[in-house]
Amino acid sequence: MAQGTSTADGQGGRDLRVAVIGAGMAGILAAVRLEEDGIDVEIFEKADRVGGTWRDNTYPGLSCDVPAHVYTYAFARNPGWSHFYAPGAEIQAYFQSVADRYGITPRIRFGDEVTELRFRDGGWDLATASGHRDRFDAVVAATGVLHHPNIPDIPGLDRFEGAWFHTARWNHEVPLDDRRVGLVGTGSTAVQIVSALVDRVRTLTLFQRSAQWVMQSDNKTYTEADRARYAERPEALEASIERMKRTIREGISAAVIDADSPQLAQIDERCRANLDTVVDPVLREKLRPDYRAACKRLIFSPDFYDKIQRPNAGVVTDRIVEVEPTGVRTADGTLHELDVLVLATGFAVDRFVRPVHVIGRDGIDLDTLWADGPVAHLSVTVPHLPNFFMLNGPNGPVGNFSLIDVADAQLGHVRALLGLLRSGAVREVSPTPEALADFEEERRAAAARTVWATGCRSWYLDRTGVPATWTFSWERFRDEMGSVDLAEFDLR
Repeated sequence: MAQGTSTADGQGGRDLRVAVIGAGMAGILAAVRLEEDGIDVEIFEKADRVGGTWRDNTYPGLSCDVPAHVYTYAFARNPGWSHFYAPGAEIQAYFQSVADRYGITPRIRFGDEVTELRFRDGGWDLATASGHRDRFDAVVAATGVLHHPNIPDIPGLDRFEGAWFHTARWNHEVPLDDRRVGLVGTGSTAVQIVSALVDRVRTLTLFQRSAQWVMQSDNKTYTEADRARYAERPEALEASIERMKRTIREGISAAVIDADSPQLAQIDERCRANLDTVVDPVLREKLRPDYRAACKRLIFSPDFYDKIQRPNAGVVTDRIVEVEPTGVRTADGTLHELDVLVLATGFAVDRFVRPVHVIGRDGIDLDTLWADGPVAHLSVTVPHLPNFFMLNGPNGPVGNFSLIDVADAQLGHVRALLGLLRSGAVREVSPTPEALADFEEERRAAAARTVWATGCRSWYLDRTGVPATWTFSWERFRDEMGSVDLAEFDLR
């Protein structure tokens, strides 16, 4: 470890109370890890059950695009996954089972949204929508990114006589069989919905603003023998997980941070070969992106190109002008008559802990600190917000690998900082503005070498066109999270 660093675990010393905001994947993880350290934790969840994005999203075809065995906690492997890419309901049930097994569920305050955090006298005053008030030594914001649906401002949407809804608010009471369904968007969610619905509906019209590269990837069904072997031989499961992680690290993760890498060239070749399976040349060109593979988040599907070639499926690339009572009017003048309109239009990804009103030291507001866009030192801490930590926060790794691994690594960093507080050596810890500025300068410079900067529009990009993500290697992220350079922190 470099001189001037610390991995203090703070065993013994001062008792701490920590508020964890959110009971999704990262919130459950934080609660388990911090309770391992003997820290008093209370979890606040605005909904009525755990699961985060896996609770909110229930659309047909929902699955994780990270291998199921990789998308599990290291301390709670699940040998019983049904598929290589697990369906959403299984993932939500897994998180619920972990929360129950580790005694986290009784510690969650459900249905009471945190509305304000105010730093005062070395700690945080917390307020919720119900009027509940409490005080904590530190806060861990495990609020995630994909939880504020982005509803596009389409003229006439409120005049549509059929049913319409966002994919994250799926209305299961609306019948779909033999109906005319329109789907706005072409990201991973839309691709999964196309595969799940096209054989059920009368027609499926995909309104595409920009095409996506899709890599063919079979979703293997695990047999009873597979599940029994992993249950009986945990070492075999761990070996399999490590192989999958190594493939992701050495393949996709290494590719996206170096636009000239041979790995990226291989990804590009595989995606183009997959697109070539589309027989109709007109449809094939509609589906051909005008940017490099992986510039947007890479999409994996076993059958999207097969499904979109069904006779009842269509891809519309003309701009949507307005929604009329009976359908969607596009710029070429066509009225696409529909019974159901589904918005697969993503999320407001710059919100993070907001709309919680966060007021830091000396009355500095988080909205003011983030006036030019969300930033965090090493993706975890923010200047002027002492004892405030973020999991999967701004500028962290968001590529095609497990966000559980990302959050667990970040928790190592958080636990080291909490160790400083527990030891009694300091009462307040936050990064210096200079440390954040230096990190951001280096991160933004490195962005120019990544595939995300090669010329596409995506939710990875901030308002200046720079990818709001980790632009270095996974190895550097792991190393940065594994230690704390005290020179980069304001310790009081």
